[in-house]
Amino acid sequence: MKNNSPGTKAMMAVISLVLLSYFGLQIYQYVMDPLSTTLAYTYRVEKEAQLSGYVVRKEQVLAKEDGLLRQERTEGERVSNGGVVATVYADEASLARQEELNRLERRLEQLEYAREAAEGAEVSVKLDAQILQSILSYRSRLTAGKLQEAAAQGSTLQALVLKRDYTYSDQTGIDQQIATVQAQIKDLKAQSAAKKRQVKAPTSGLFSAVVDGYETVLTPATITKMTPQDFADLQADPSAATTTGKLILGTDWYYVAVMDVKAAKALKEEDSLVLHFAKGVDRELPVTLQSIGEEEGGQAVVVFRGNSYLQELTLLRRQSAGVIYDVVEGIRVPKEALRVVTRTTEDEDGKSVTTQTTGVYCMVGMEARFKPVEVLYSGEGFVLVKSLATSETLRLRSGDEVIIAAKGLHDGKIIGG
Repeated sequence: MKNNSPGTKAMMAVISLVLLSYFGLQIYQYVMDPLSTTLAYTYRVEKEAQLSGYVVRKEQVLAKEDGLLRQERTEGERVSNGGVVATVYADEASLARQEELNRLERRLEQLEYAREAAEGAEVSVKLDAQILQSILSYRSRLTAGKLQEAAAQGSTLQALVLKRDYTYSDQTGIDQQIATVQAQIKDLKAQSAAKKRQVKAPTSGLFSAVVDGYETVLTPATITKMTPQDFADLQADPSAATTTGKLILGTDWYYVAVMDVKAAKALKEEDSLVLHFAKGVDRELPVTLQSIGEEEGGQAVVVFRGNSYLQELTLLRRQSAGVIYDVVEGIRVPKEALRVVTRTTEDEDGKSVTTQTTGVYCMVGMEARFKPVEVLYSGEGFVLVKSLATSETLRLRSGDEVIIAAKGLHDGKIIGG
């Protein structure tokens, strides 16, 4: 048969028509019945109320001191009753002598360490490990934005490095250097003794260097009686200003804010609440709703109480915060993947019974399989669900391929066949 014969041309036309029909059908099915799927995965939603308020503590402002003040405690450090919190110097010369005294004491410590290091290599190895640990601690505090702690750690690191430097030095004459430094320290102490006095804690508590004037305005007693108008009119007391610092007493702390009364009463029913501040503290803080104040215009002052991590809250006062009052965990799927399947069955008396079941279709092999679920939470464009199936084959799990869009879906439908 020749290639240009009528029979060959007819056969080629038929084959072309079949191919065009096949591809046309595939395109039609894709356009008219587009298959869209996504993976289900576990997800957590926190229900949160946003507030703006004040951190309140039981605080005792230390008396104002005349002279040059040097604080002897770090922020948030616990001080016992009678413990030294600061030293007051009569003049600049006295303060300068103290700085020199501190420098000499650090040098003496380094020299003594160097003498010890000369007696065995294990001392140097131990010091190297301490330097490495100090570097890691210094870096972590900088990363967390805890600059005051980083500064203290930096001083410790510097002292360790100087000690290590002495271990490489010539050991000859170390005893003589130690004797010289000890004599200088003794002389400076004799000169400084009469020109300084110590400020001692009148009670035990956490030391804080910052006094902002709210110490006497915001107290655990006053906040429970506060109205929304009182809250709006809050002003710091300038007469409380002092550079000596203050003591934070007890272990409890409070957060006071204004809330809608209905929302506050709903929170009151919750067994546990979690508070997190917008800045200053990078952890969630467990709290309880202690009181709801007098209603005023649909609002009231609410007081939350916490009793943990007080040492991390000493610098906080006016703070924006979120109160987490509920947590929902489930399997996240798109809203459009939800389907309601209607089934009609007969009961024992032969009567028709219609039931509606909410669920999602999942790809199981090449089939669509309906899996019943219960909606736990509805968000923007998604829902959190839990499986209601008693059969393992119908149980919705994290990682299942959920069908979002497909035409003519039904249980057992062949997809892509």
